Amino acid sequence: MTRWAALLKGINIGGKRIPMTELKALVEKLGHDDVKTLLASGNVVFTAREADGAALEKALEEALAAWGLRTDVVVRNLAELEAVIAANPFPDAAKDHPGHLMVAFHRDPVPDGLIGKIPGLYDGPERLEAIDRELYIDFPVDVGNSKLLPAMVKLKFPKIATMRNWNTVGKLRDLLA
Repeated sequence: MTRWAALLKGINIGGKRIPMTELKALVEKLGHDDVKTLLASGNVVFTAREADGAALEKALEEALAAWGLRTDVVVRNLAELEAVIAANPFPDAAKDHPGHLMVAFHRDPVPDGLIGKIPGLYDGPERLEAIDRELYIDFPVDVGNSKLLPAMVKLKFPKIATMRNWNTVGKLRDLLA
């Protein structure tokens, strides 16, 4: 039995809507136990017999699609989430403005050299560092009005990704423990 956090992409923004009570029921219907949701942004933690994250992602995406919601799902277990927290390259941001320190969870590692191309399109105050499948982004001023994300889209950063702020990452870890 493994405890997992499933992070749904773009939930309850821009038309992709699912009440957390219904998400919980859907995950329970898949046979998972001790299901808990966090916030209203597509975070669900559960215990599964399945130890293969990719298989869980696929099963959750298929169940959501059958429910009428097409979205990407990224999963992490406790060890993976603790590694994400331990690897944080911006501990000052985690302390000073944790709501503006974002972690983009990807299915695959961020391609080498992609971050180095950003200054050609955008020269803002954000700091970025990719470590394995996660991209850490420190937005020291403002997340919502930053022009960084459109530049990342132009550079074709991996599409299967979903971001959570540092506060949420810590709460997910606590739910997994």
